[in-house]
Amino acid sequence: MIARSIGVLVFAAGAAVLVVGLTLLGRAPGLPAETRHLREMKDRLEPPPSWRDVTMSDFAALPHHPPFDERVRLEDQGVRMTGWVQRILLSGDGDVHVELAENKRTRLDRDTVYVVAEISSPWRSMRPGWVYDSLLVAFRPNSGGPSAWEAGPRRVRLSGWLLFDHPYDKPVSNWLLEREAPRRTGWEIHPVTGIELWDDSTRTWQELAR
Repeated sequence: MIARSIGVLVFAAGAAVLVVGLTLLGRAPGLPAETRHLREMKDRLEPPPSWRDVTMSDFAALPHHPPFDERVRLEDQGVRMTGWVQRILLSGDGDVHVELAENKRTRLDRDTVYVVAEISSPWRSMRPGWVYDSLLVAFRPNSGGPSAWEAGPRRVRLSGWLLFDHPYDKPVSNWLLEREAPRRTGWEIHPVTGIELWDDSTRTWQELAR
């Protein structure tokens, strides 16, 4: 009887952990439509047919908590942004979280406002050259590796789908912009489908090896 009770408790605990995990990933049954839509957008496996070049100002001008129809319309486009990666982080789900700053920073400069770009686990699986260590060498971020790179972050150009990650969307005050390193908006590039690196010797963009 005791063994059976323990077995039931273990099963219940495992089921609870599974439900929590699926909820965090946006895959649990009964989730709100907005959450299910977010998961679908993050899981896109085809690159956008085209993209438009955007800046930090373009991201800042995107609407906060737009109506669902407007959100869907905006998410149906590819974007491409140039900048310097100040930080990368390997998330528990295998996604690589990238903080893309608009201006170059050295290892001595403080972090600044950034746009989020996510290199998702499925896309990294399709691109063997996008393993975390390779991204570290390519981006030379100030944070994310064993130490900052002497040369500082490398200029990069990231392209992919525009996505609204609504849980992270909130206005950013001028005080934070001037003194801290906030996320600029809930809008992000997710998933990243193209990575290019600036080559100073040839003055051209070079695609990162896949």
